[in-house]
Amino acid sequence: MKQQLIQLDINNQIYEVPINNRDLLVDVIRKKVGLTGTKKGCGEGDCGACTVLVDGAPILSCLTLAVSCQGKKITTIEGLADDQGNLHPIQQSFLDHGAVQCGFCTPGMILTTKAMLDKNPQPDDRSIKRGIAGNICRCTGYKKIVEAIGASAKKITAGGIK
Repeated sequence: MKQQLIQLDINNQIYEVPINNRDLLVDVIRKKVGLTGTKKGCGEGDCGACTVLVDGAPILSCLTLAVSCQGKKITTIEGLADDQGNLHPIQQSFLDHGAVQCGFCTPGMILTTKAMLDKNPQPDDRSIKRGIAGNICRCTGYKKIVEAIGASAKKITAGGIK
């Protein structure tokens, strides 16, 4: 299969990567760009572990062709921390509330949360549960995850953080 060179804007950095037309975004991010925070879980779009943000919207990178993301802004879990390496309030809240166990689902869960809070900065527990419904965690009963999301929403709103 013939390869082509494309440019992807990932975490505000341009990467030129050779791809085949059928290369999935998750594989390009992990194997060709080297950002391994994005996880490849089920490979069928059911678990949410591969969630990244494309132009601010959560997408399943295991179902998305890399070529379709040219000219768009891709954010992975590595792109949420600030320039000094300080964790985003959502990331910190997951740590502070014990919402991270094995950590496999966490990047997708956090990026889904980021998109949700961008649209609804003050969700109630029901809205949080609906917002993360496409992300599966096999380690928890979700209680600590919901608490972490609620706490991060308050911190973000109070601090005027994006």
